[in-house]
Amino acid sequence: MQSRSIPLDLDGYRCLVHLDEHFKAPDPVPEKESDRTALVDELLAHFGPEAAVPPGVKELTAIPSLYEEKRRLLQALLTVREPHPLPSRVHRQLDRLLQRETLERGLIQASNLPRITEAFPGSSYEAGNQCALWRGDITTLLVDAIVNAANSRMLGCFQPFHACIDNAIHSAAGPRLREDCHVIMQRQGCAEGTGRAKVTRAYNLPATYILHTVGPLCSSNENAVSPEQERQLSDCYTSCLNLACRVSAIRSIAFCCISTGVFGFPQECAARIALQAVERWLSDHPDSLDLVVFNVYGADDFNIYERLLKTA
Repeated sequence: MQSRSIPLDLDGYRCLVHLDEHFKAPDPVPEKESDRTALVDELLAHFGPEAAVPPGVKELTAIPSLYEEKRRLLQALLTVREPHPLPSRVHRQLDRLLQRETLERGLIQASNLPRITEAFPGSSYEAGNQCALWRGDITTLLVDAIVNAANSRMLGCFQPFHACIDNAIHSAAGPRLREDCHVIMQRQGCAEGTGRAKVTRAYNLPATYILHTVGPLCSSNENAVSPEQERQLSDCYTSCLNLACRVSAIRSIAFCCISTGVFGFPQECAARIALQAVERWLSDHPDSLDLVVFNVYGADDFNIYERLLKTA
């Protein structure tokens, strides 16, 4: 794949990934551990012959006996696996497992979150009636679309158990997501450019869609952030919002903290850019979305957003 990025428009891949078809998930595997163990054993038997064992993971010839260890092994194999199409039965069994795990993580109804005007009564943030700040796991959020901070390859993280949002989202959604991203990138024929966005279905997540965007890579030193990097991060938010408007079913969207993890963008600078970009876009498109959620995971990010909103 070329490094020069020629953007592929939504119309160029929408039908290829069946974006407008509702994903019909199968019933979850029963809650009993014996049922889940039998299903995981079946899946490991499928992946065993085709997959190289990831570093640090037990050999498949010595399958661990505990369910948790077997499940971690399956997760590792899926994480390192290239996006070759899987048989429909394997997909269905994985969907049953992931549907059970989605239920166990719990569901957060985004429409019930307090708006910024309620949570921070003194804030002058102009988009406060349409926005919410929420701290939690984005894979539990029942919202029309969530935003994934992707890399330029756009296929998810290939490092088992890596604590990045890209890994968390792909692991919870299932391998159908990587397959769709692969289809899109093959059609595009080059790496994804910084500040752009693509959309896929969300499969086994509570959300219906995932917006994937590549943020700028930079030093964690706030003084080292260039105007170009600030513009690129702002473009990530704008591109996701513009793309969401082209999918009629999307009326609510949750943003993660784009680029602030392994990409090293300073947290406070990133939060300020996010708030400004969303505020500006909603001012220009007042009736396009019902809700934008600023989703943070750590206390530091929450405190930064809280302080910025209180002093807005």
